[in-house]
Amino acid sequence: MNKLKKNALYTATALATLLYVSCGVPKTATREANTSVPQTYANGSTDTLTSAQINWNTFFKDPNLTALVDQALQNNQELNILLQEISIAKNEVKARKGEYLPFVTAGAGAGIDKVGRYTSQGASDEANEIAPGKKFPDPLPNYGAGVQINWEVDIWKKLRNAKQAALHRYLATVEGRNFMVTHLIAEVATSYYELLALDAQLEMLQQNIAIQQNALEVVKLEKTAARVTELAVRKFEAEVLKNQSRQYEIQQQIVETENHINYLVGRFPQPVLRTTTAFTESTPALVNSGIPSQLLANRPDIRQAEQQVMASKLDIKAARAAFYPSFAIRSGIGYSAFNPSYFLKTPESLAYSLAGDLVAPLLNRNAIKANFLSANNRQVQAAFGYERTVLNAYIEVANQLARIQNLNKSYELKDKQVAALVQSIDLSTLLFKSARADYMEVLLTQRDALESKMELIETKKQQFTAVVNLYRALGGGWKKNR
Repeated sequence: MNKLKKNALYTATALATLLYVSCGVPKTATREANTSVPQTYANGSTDTLTSAQINWNTFFKDPNLTALVDQALQNNQELNILLQEISIAKNEVKARKGEYLPFVTAGAGAGIDKVGRYTSQGASDEANEIAPGKKFPDPLPNYGAGVQINWEVDIWKKLRNAKQAALHRYLATVEGRNFMVTHLIAEVATSYYELLALDAQLEMLQQNIAIQQNALEVVKLEKTAARVTELAVRKFEAEVLKNQSRQYEIQQQIVETENHINYLVGRFPQPVLRTTTAFTESTPALVNSGIPSQLLANRPDIRQAEQQVMASKLDIKAARAAFYPSFAIRSGIGYSAFNPSYFLKTPESLAYSLAGDLVAPLLNRNAIKANFLSANNRQVQAAFGYERTVLNAYIEVANQLARIQNLNKSYELKDKQVAALVQSIDLSTLLFKSARADYMEVLLTQRDALESKMELIETKKQQFTAVVNLYRALGGGWKKNR
């Protein structure tokens, strides 16, 4: 067979192999993530102004709270652990990038070789001469130094797609960090407002104890005048003791809330500085919700899910390329000699090589198929995960918008309830002194007034919490100062 026919046969064989492996790729269906959201929330607003664009240190007006948030963003251990995960993902991008670049290695070596005299090589060395009258050394030393190059030519973009997938996963970890920042800020703020509410409840309880102690003295005087029995005195005394005991429950809650804040900011337990203004007179910040489509750009978890979808699509391309032939180039150049004095003689001591490998999977491709099918499954998972994240984001915002509206109405009614019960305390006391009401009416009125004041403080705390949660749900807090 002449040379032309051999080349034609080799070419036909290579084309047939390529056709075989190309036709052997399994057919699967990917899923495009649905990015559509409703045009408005339940309030029907089309205003595009959103509080998600406001930085956290501008959104929160309390300087003590902003100082705590700043410490948490610097010292929180969980956030710092996540930063290391980002660095790991970034290193993976570098590793993937290096895979489709040539690998160049340099080295040097020395050795000695002794072959048998009655072998083909030994007999050949004995018969030949390096130069007239000069035989090969026995044993034969060998010195060498050179450069080796190995390069897999990325014909089907398998390696580059893998690198791009790693890049998108790195960006996803960055968005994951942003998502954690929003939650950390929200958790610090929520705990801070809970601490203020506990302070207000403790102060309110102490004021009520003072009122009840005055009422107890009045009942004792009435008992001396034989207008009430010892039972009334004991009932009032028991109520005072119950509320005095309740103080310590609130104080324990204050300690635990302070320590939770200390944990979030990454420090050991210590007093938490906080505002001393009346909590019930403070007003939560006004939050602009914008429109639902802005969540796609502002929510870090949605942006993270988007990066994961993009990475999964590239994983499919990289997995598909594994079915196709891979082409690798190997080459090397250097010097080799058995005597250092001959080492740099050119071209006598120059050694080089050049080779190319074309390799295609033909039989038992189950592992490649399984990897490809799994990549498709993960892409569908990522698409559903993205849709779930968008749906969850919309529902979170809708819930908090409704919650703020309902809490505002509830607070107005509770405030009126407190005012009415405070007036009823004075009325019941006057009626009791004039023998027109019994002691139980006074006692129950004081009890109802205290509970209504406590509920009013709790509702105020829920208002602040709802505002913080809406700010987080809109994607606020993670963007840096502009």
